[in-house]
Amino acid sequence: MKMNCIAVDDELLALKKIQRFAEKIDYLNLVGTFDSALATFSFLRENKVDLIFLDIQMDEFTGIQLIETLKNPPYIILTTAFDEYALKAYELDVVDYLLKPIPFERFIKAVEKVYARFLKDNSQNNQIQQTLPQNAPGEQVDYTFIKSGNKTVKVYFNKILYIEGQRDYLQIHTEDNRIMTLLNFKKMQEMLDPQKFVRVHKSYIIAIDKIDYIENNAIKIKQKLIPVSSTYKVAFYNLLNNKNFI
Repeated sequence: MKMNCIAVDDELLALKKIQRFAEKIDYLNLVGTFDSALATFSFLRENKVDLIFLDIQMDEFTGIQLIETLKNPPYIILTTAFDEYALKAYELDVVDYLLKPIPFERFIKAVEKVYARFLKDNSQNNQIQQTLPQNAPGEQVDYTFIKSGNKTVKVYFNKILYIEGQRDYLQIHTEDNRIMTLLNFKKMQEMLDPQKFVRVHKSYIIAIDKIDYIENNAIKIKQKLIPVSSTYKVAFYNLLNNKNFI
């Protein structure tokens, strides 16, 4: 199974190097290279890719800004000559962080990490699709099935309070119980309505209609106080503003 990928860098030599590396790996399909994040943003509105090799420091629109703009970003491998962005990369949940000049063996290690996730996520998606009921065209699905240990659990979207990341697991907190799953945030967001659920922190997705109150960049849902991180703050408050909540 191949992964479609693109490379974004304002340095032509860096793009050519990634292209040369990608051509040596049989499961990578490099479908485009871009010398600006703005051009990439336009491309991604019309095309789906699995992986972006992304430079951080670019004129007008940085790689960090591009990630923060995308609602459901693909896997990201950051490529940069500067190491001070490592913490920010962790907050953005990127898969790996490569320092230039990039050795081929380090490139392979990063790509292998992404490919392992890619295969796992596709396997989980297939399992979910097999358990989902067939719905009439236009019919809204109000629940899904989540693999949790040896069980496949029915989860109603309107009962989800928030979703919490715990190392290799996600814990789905509902009005009735808590469900542990190996699904990652990316796959979880693809299942959720973006008008009803929003990511507010690298470790949290919340249900907007379950918010009790917001104070000092923290959200109260039931007995849980959930932080709103700087990475997701703008998108979160914009969504509330669009809904005329604030």
